[in-house]
Amino acid sequence: MNQQIRLMIADDHEIFRDGLALMLSRQDDIQLVGQASNGRELIELLENTQADIVMTDLKMPGMDGVTATRILLQKDPALKIIALSMFDEEDLIVEMLEAGAKGYLLKNADKQEILEAISQVYDDNIFYCRQTSAKLASMIVKSRFDPYKEKERITFTDREKEIIRLICLQYTAQQIGEKIFLSKRTVEGHRTRILEKMNVKNAAGVVVFALKNNLIKEEDLL
Repeated sequence: MNQQIRLMIADDHEIFRDGLALMLSRQDDIQLVGQASNGRELIELLENTQADIVMTDLKMPGMDGVTATRILLQKDPALKIIALSMFDEEDLIVEMLEAGAKGYLLKNADKQEILEAISQVYDDNIFYCRQTSAKLASMIVKSRFDPYKEKERITFTDREKEIIRLICLQYTAQQIGEKIFLSKRTVEGHRTRILEKMNVKNAAGVVVFALKNNLIKEEDLL
């Protein structure tokens, strides 16, 4: 991130919002341009303030994050939105992605993952939270959300397909190497190329891509 990213936060939990705002305000490449306590306030703030990215809670009084996202993206399709979610909000995460959000984070995400999400979404990539469950990955695949539809078909070698399957099953590089008789370093090289081909940043992205493109079946993850 070379230039300052203008960021706005919306969350009705003041302590969480203030903590997130404090952490982000300490980053040289992020400019915090506003805070809102619900979707309606968020929309009003953005009438007079320009932002590159909005991080918004899903459930808020007055107007929720999904409704606000739909309205904001109708007004400004270039705005990038990251959903902030609790563990049990899979349905709302899927709704949020279908509404046009570029990514989502669980509220207990660490600082490094939050900053990674902001960086990736700013660069116009989709960000899947590392803690994405198999259930949520499956729901995303079955939804109307499809960031891959305009991309040309990507091919993988048999070895890459084998490693993709094991990544989806949550094997570590060390475990994959032991299972298919490769060094950990060789597996990590394959993994890097796989992520580059898929244009994803973590194992959660691999799972969604693999399910969407029939590289693994949903029942294999159960």
